Amino acid sequence: MLRKLTIFEGTISMTSLKVIVGSRNPVKVRAVAKALALYYPNADIDCHGVDAPSQVPEQPINSQQTRDGAINRLRFCQQQHQADFYAAIEGGVDLFEDGPATFAYVAVANQQQLAVGRSANMPLPPSVFQALKQGAELGPLMDELFNTTNIKQKGGAIGLLTNGLASREDNYLHALILTLVKFAHTTMFEPELS
Repeated sequence: MLRKLTIFEGTISMTSLKVIVGSRNPVKVRAVAKALALYYPNADIDCHGVDAPSQVPEQPINSQQTRDGAINRLRFCQQQHQADFYAAIEGGVDLFEDGPATFAYVAVANQQQLAVGRSANMPLPPSVFQALKQGAELGPLMDELFNTTNIKQKGGAIGLLTNGLASREDNYLHALILTLVKFAHTTMFEPELS
């Protein structure tokens, strides 16, 4: 049975939010802070990145490794830090029906719930995917191909391959906004009692 909601549940009157992100990459930390600021516009958001192990290869090569990496980073943050929200983002690659692509999994949790989401796919050239399967990492490989430095902490492969029309941060932000739906409408996601 569907419940009719007459108000937006996401407007919570919190004055401050402490957020721990399972990475020191400024692109990931900014994306998390921006997404939460959209849902909690009146809150002072204190968002910090910390080193958190993914327990997957440096370059996740399939969807399962990528999802596991995000959740592992998030769980580490929950075990090591006290916060209102925890978040982690893991970028990966995989071979899909329409060819190789890069994407990210995002995981967000508070004390009551966990939400996992995924970004859009961006196609990768087959030669890049082959190099990744042989042990290369996407960021350094893009730096080599495009003569850039530390692109993974800037626009990422997405920025380079879209000629600047999109960025890694944009892709993460969109995935986070969609993932946070569970926190904005908690009663709609409660398990139904039989």
